[in-house]
Amino acid sequence: MEQHRTRPRKDGPRRGTPTPAHLPPQARRGPDALRGGSPAPVAAVRGPVAAEQRPAPAAGRRLPNPRLTGLGGGLFCVAAMLLLGTLDSLLFGSSLIAYAVLFLPVCVLTALWVRGGDLLTAPVALPIAFGAGLFPVADGDAGFLGSLMGVFTGLATQAGWLYGGTLVAGVIVLVRRVRWVRSRRRRP
Repeated sequence: MEQHRTRPRKDGPRRGTPTPAHLPPQARRGPDALRGGSPAPVAAVRGPVAAEQRPAPAAGRRLPNPRLTGLGGGLFCVAAMLLLGTLDSLLFGSSLIAYAVLFLPVCVLTALWVRGGDLLTAPVALPIAFGAGLFPVADGDAGFLGSLMGVFTGLATQAGWLYGGTLVAGVIVLVRRVRWVRSRRRRP
């Protein structure tokens, strides 16, 4: 009876295949791993990289491309909106319009930086972050209940910006999700 392979294939090099000569002996496999005597000590390998081993610098500066998990994306947008809300209250005198406009880049960055498997969590975290960041901006009377009323007022008056930013992030996420699913289907 035939038994089918149950483990996925690995894409790395097979044992015994030659590796590039610029790799340290610890990274090589096979008969050439001990060429020239014993392997180099680990401390020598961790030192600075030689000039010929460094990758060539890119022609232009690239933007950062982090891949956040769903929780990391949520924490990023909540922290960013709390920071922007605090800066808005200090610099612009708690302007709700300035806060709402600053919400749009956070929406776009969150939708772009969440990794492929967690894409659908980005539009969910954005309204929560918008509400959390309203606490420093909210103009309420003294006390917690006054601040809470200010947050509800800010949510009511800035609902258009909230829905617009979430819609922009939702469209970006859907486009990325479709591309991610298609690329997963193409893989064998």
